[in-house]
Amino acid sequence: MTRTDDLVVVGAGPYGLSIAAHAAGAGLDVRVLGRPMASWRDHMPGGMYLKSEPWSSNLSAPDGRHTLGDYCAMLGTAAEHGTPLPIGTFSAYGMWFARQAVPEVEEVTVTEVTPHGGGFRVHTAEGPPLLTRTVALAVGVMPFVHHPRALRDLPPAHYSHSSGHRDLARFAGSEVAVLGAGQAALETAALLAEQDARPCLVARRARLNWNTVPQPLSRTPLRALREPHSGLGTGWRSWVWSELPWAVHRLPAATRERIAATALGPAGAWWLRERFERRVPALLGYRLHRASAVGDRTRLELTSRAGEPLVLDAAHVIAATGFTPDLDRLDLLDAGLRGALETVGRSRTPELSAGFESSWPGLFFAGLLTAPSFGPSMRFVHGAGFTAGRLVGGVRRRLGAGGPLPGSTGAARTDRATAGHPKTYLR
Repeated sequence: MTRTDDLVVVGAGPYGLSIAAHAAGAGLDVRVLGRPMASWRDHMPGGMYLKSEPWSSNLSAPDGRHTLGDYCAMLGTAAEHGTPLPIGTFSAYGMWFARQAVPEVEEVTVTEVTPHGGGFRVHTAEGPPLLTRTVALAVGVMPFVHHPRALRDLPPAHYSHSSGHRDLARFAGSEVAVLGAGQAALETAALLAEQDARPCLVARRARLNWNTVPQPLSRTPLRALREPHSGLGTGWRSWVWSELPWAVHRLPAATRERIAATALGPAGAWWLRERFERRVPALLGYRLHRASAVGDRTRLELTSRAGEPLVLDAAHVIAATGFTPDLDRLDLLDAGLRGALETVGRSRTPELSAGFESSWPGLFFAGLLTAPSFGPSMRFVHGAGFTAGRLVGGVRRRLGAGGPLPGSTGAARTDRATAGHPKTYLR
């Protein structure tokens, strides 16, 4: 008899692992599919640092354990407010969290999720399909890589996305144009310079934005009231996005779309500014309107805000131009199912319930695709805690009676764990 799971989580990054930890804690029969911390391990150059503060970068377990601080303390290293932490440390923390708080992650490639009966069939490249009652898609950002339209007709060797590089050393001695004005662009350019490449930043913005040095955690009550700390930064606006995603969810769709598109725009970390300004020239206020291959080099035709043309030649172009959430780019999801989903306003992102469930019963989403439903915190690790608890609550409601269906492996595990204790259910 084919096993049917309560929940299959597709993706094993901070959101997928947090959802799995909460699901396991609730006694659900959950399976996690994907490469743990893949985006962090495979798509970020060595030498990068975590932009967020360590205390706001925790993966989420239902008991609040297994924090980034716990992991660093175990290693005897510091996870201090105001001190940037290497990306490698954060990646290793995610792997440790998976071992401590999550059922074994199955490192397989999901190729298709299709409706099946009252649930879903999940196909993988490595084995027979799985059957599940509910699915949570926590696929991260990689399906949504955005390249400027002007680059798309270039030969592939002439350009790349900032997420396509684990090692920038191959650009040593080469001129590299870096497109963008956010942390990825600024840090990639600085790392290129430090690897003896010759980067030049190109940005449409007339000036770069830099985050300020974080205020101390311990402050006078008045100062804390005026500028509260939050997982997304200091100040009341950041606090709202960080702490009240449920309130954002109640806003009209057009308002949520605008917030997702404009809140917490591109900015560089305070600790990066000196490294960048000391070594990287920048062309600010220029728009790329055409790119062409000239032999083995790339020619960028730029236009200033005043309409003045400028030509920049480079050996390679790196687009640090972010990610565009779009259901149509989620190829692993059955096309008919994708087309049937209700979306947020004019966007191609799913309209979600308060429990992160889409209009297709049993299909849940997490991460970047949920930002137009719950706000900008869904673009950051900090949003994983809110998502995991609410989403697992939504799964339990969908399964019925607030928990796993009778006869499932999860139900048996829950019965053993709660023998002699009254049952409680999330609502």
